[in-house]
This record gives sequence, C-alpha cells and structure tokens, in this order.
Amino acid sequence: MTSKMNSLGLAKPASATRVVAAMSGGVDSCVVAALLKRDGFDVVGVTLQLYDHGAAVRKKGACCAGQDIHDAKRVAEKLAIPHYVLNYEERFRASVMEDFAETYARGETPIPCVRCNERVKFGDLLALAQELGADALATGHYVKRIVGANGPELHRAADMSRDQSYFLFATTPAQLDYVRFPLGDMRKSEVRAMATELGLAVADKPDSQDICFVPQGRYDSVVEKLKPDAARAGEIVDLQGRVLGQHSGVIHFTIGQHKGLGLSGHAGPLFVLTLDAKNARVVVGPREALRTQSILLREVNWLAPANCVLMCAVKVRSTRPPVPARVTPSGDRSAMVELLSPEEAVAPGQACVFYEENGSRVLGGGWIARAEPARAAAA
Repeated sequence: MTSKMNSLGLAKPASATRVVAAMSGGVDSCVVAALLKRDGFDVVGVTLQLYDHGAAVRKKGACCAGQDIHDAKRVAEKLAIPHYVLNYEERFRASVMEDFAETYARGETPIPCVRCNERVKFGDLLALAQELGADALATGHYVKRIVGANGPELHRAADMSRDQSYFLFATTPAQLDYVRFPLGDMRKSEVRAMATELGLAVADKPDSQDICFVPQGRYDSVVEKLKPDAARAGEIVDLQGRVLGQHSGVIHFTIGQHKGLGLSGHAGPLFVLTLDAKNARVVVGPREALRTQSILLREVNWLAPANCVLMCAVKVRSTRPPVPARVTPSGDRSAMVELLSPEEAVAPGQACVFYEENGSRVLGGGWIARAEPARAAAA
C-alpha cells in the first residue's frame, strides 16, 4: 500500500521527511525554511558563504555574505532548526568568479548566477544535502516544478515579474527530481506578507540587486583583478575595418552598447556589434547591424526529448520576452536556433532558453557561442 504523498510529493509523513533549506539570508529563502517547518518537515538550514565575509558585511544588495549570513542565523534560531554555515569561497571563486573573468576576457558577456546555480547550489550543495540524508533540497527560486507524464518538469513561476526560470535552464533532470521550489505559485507580495505573519525579521529586507562579488556594478574592475592581462588596449573599427578610435580593453564593452564609445562626428549613432578579444578589436556599426537571425549554442541542456527539430519560444536575455524560434539539435551538446523574427544585440556568453509554445514549461537551453546577423543586415 502506497503512503499518502506529502506536500513535497514524497510518499512519507512530513515529520519523517528531511529537507535541506538553502538559506541565503533573504526573505525568499527564509520563508521557504519557515513554511517547511510550519508544515512539520525535518528542516536543516544551510547557508553558503560564497564571497568575502568581511568585505561584504556592509555591502547592500549583495547575497551570501556578511549581513545575509547573520540574518539566516537569526531566522534559523527563531524556527529552532539546525543551521550550518559552510565556507565555499574557494569553490565559488574557482567555478564561478574565474569563469566570469575568463568569459569577459574572451569578449563574451557572462551570467554568473547561472553558473552559481549549476555548479554550486545544484552541484555542491545538492551533494551535501544528500550526504546529510535529506530527501530533498528546497530553494527560494521563483519557478515551478510540476510532475508530468514522464517525470518532473521545470515551469515558469506564477508571478512572471519574479520568474527565474531563465537562470535555471542548466538544471538537469536528475537535479530536478531532487530539488523543490515552494514559492513557485506565490507572488512576492504574498511571500513578504507570509514573512510578516511568521514573525521573520527579514520580512521588509530589500531584495539583492547586484552580483555578489561585483561592487557597485563595476564588472571590469573585477575582471582586471582576477585576470590582469584581459585589459589589453586596441582599436575601435567599423564593419569595413577602418579605425575609428582606440580603447583600453574589450572587457569595458558589451554587445549593443551605444554610450561611452568615445566616438563622435559620424553620420549616425554607432553600436558595439562584436568584440574580437584575440585581436583586441571592438567592431561598431549602425543599429540595424545588431539584428540577429541565427544563433549557435554550446553546452545545451535538455529538459525535454531532443530527437527532432523543435518549434518553441526562446529567450536570449533574461529581461526579454520569449520569441518564436526553430531549434535544431546536433551532436556534442550543440544546437542551432533560427529566430522567426530577428532579435537585437544577441551576445555570446549569454543564455538562450527554450520554452514551450504558448505554455510555461522550460524545454532546455544553452550558452550562445555565435550570433549570425540577419540576412538584411548582412547584405
């Protein structure tokens, strides 16, 4: 006889179900721990110290450092749950920060939050949760996990303004089987109201805004510190290779950038089209040359069958809505994406995430290796 499923979809009583709650110290993850405790689960709180505890203790808008660790401890004490703080600074530096610097040095635009989820939270932390004998790992991400005919599926959150599915495209089916997202059906306002109702000190705490290891949003200063040879001076050229100016390093530019180029006296506005890190060149041109039709992806992760051409909707930036596209899988975890309507400023190093047409399911995604200009722009 099968036991009744508990609220996490496990066939055992909540009191016999151990759950590791990933507590970053923000309101979302603290509410997750509190809800699990309220529902009778055996909750263990774990906080990862990812970045310079001392330097970040007064830094507003960061996460996984000084003040946040203190807040997570306070909440765990109130909930009367075990709480562990683990120093993952070296792992985080090697798997996320150095990757961030190397990606920028290649002339690409990285997304460190995806790497952190992929390699640290759903890699190292998940393994730790299993070592602790936990039946599941719960996080405060705004996404939904829905069990379909062929197993767990990843879906966009009910609150689309908070949806974080773009940043979780690299979650594997095996990880999805183990991880739970209790906030997927809630709105942020409801989460804060719940924190107030439960008496959590973090109820009114502001959301983190910055990447935790990037002070004041100065990406280039972090790259220069981690990879000093990345800031190599070079030329700014147009599409015909004519030199228009000089620059102090490709790490100071991003695809689609218009301001801060130091160029004037041209017939029309100029935008960064490509970054040639090998030759230390920044290529600029008119806005229409930013239009992209075809995208080559690497390190593709599939959360749905990938044995044929897929008609779906894709996001090429976290802040953009999904657009119709055709995705053709190929060997070596690569894929070609054909956008049915061109998108502007598609940047290598960013992610392209696949969504079900007219639905909420995440079908997979990959890292943008190359973006081909739209035919009209290339002509």
